[in-house]
Amino acid sequence: MMTLAPNMTRHQPKKVSRFALAKGFVTVVVSMLVLIVLCMVFAPSSVAQGALSGSLPFAAILMIVGLGQMLVVQQGGFDLSVAGGVSLSVVISTHYPAGDSAQLLPAVMIAYACAVAAGLVNGVLVGFLRMNAIVATIGMNALIYGGVFAVSGGVPRITTPLLAAIAGGDTFGLGHSVWFALAVLIVVVIAMKKTVFGRRFEAIGANPLAATAIGLNVRLYQMMAYVLAQLFYCSAGLLIAGITTQPTAFQGDSLLLPSVAVVVLGGTSLLGGRGFPISTAIAAIFLNQLSQFAFAVGVPYSAQTIIQALALGLGIGIYSIKMPNFGNKLNKLSNREDEDEAIVS
Repeated sequence: MMTLAPNMTRHQPKKVSRFALAKGFVTVVVSMLVLIVLCMVFAPSSVAQGALSGSLPFAAILMIVGLGQMLVVQQGGFDLSVAGGVSLSVVISTHYPAGDSAQLLPAVMIAYACAVAAGLVNGVLVGFLRMNAIVATIGMNALIYGGVFAVSGGVPRITTPLLAAIAGGDTFGLGHSVWFALAVLIVVVIAMKKTVFGRRFEAIGANPLAATAIGLNVRLYQMMAYVLAQLFYCSAGLLIAGITTQPTAFQGDSLLLPSVAVVVLGGTSLLGGRGFPISTAIAAIFLNQLSQFAFAVGVPYSAQTIIQALALGLGIGIYSIKMPNFGNKLNKLSNREDEDEAIVS
């Protein structure tokens, strides 16, 4: 007959301490490290200080746009009005002031007001009227571009000195746009991971029916995702207007595909649910550096879209493969060892 040890009244399995990293985070970090090694070996100029100081501001812009797209994807949607939202912000902030820095603040306020309006329309169409997100946002993008042409006439204009100093300057060796992007990232991480709003937001994206059953206003949260996304696009447009001396009316066109690519590479499911802001930010740096590497080795600019599409396809392929859950196996193994120890005792 088996007896328990004198100091053992019941089986108490040992706790296994393990640090679980998200698959997306591991994937994008490893990819980034591999890319850096390739750059150092085959294209050292792409990781030189001058090249990095020139490319990081644009990586920061992609980071902000990607975070906005991530919020929409978390709700199971797509926002194809990225290009229009960014471009409208650019033309308002350059054409309305007409080079007068005193008129920059009203121009910024108008740009953000237009962003809120566009986000509300997208949110109402998708969240409340249940229109397909792709159809709704494509229509909104066309409408926004109508406003872009109305403001600019398709003619670029030089940015104001104040906006150039704010967005194009640098502090401690980093461009101001990088610091702005880091601030946005911190706010998103805290809001998504440390607040009730963020937890509800992710829960609604993961299972809207269950969220409705427990009384959450699913449609309101979905609408807010589109509003916040447009605010992020507007911020990115303002930074572009400050970094680029004479931005065109089509500055946002090149950001649509990368905005989706960085979200996918960051591990956010296209079906909605949990988002990964830090992984998305690293993915933005990765994709930007990948473009710099391609330039350095002689890949023509016309092939950049193909590279971005391949990165998007690679991300979808990687996250479609189910990896074994080593954490659960470790817990099961530890529990079995504890049971054996209890029996022997």
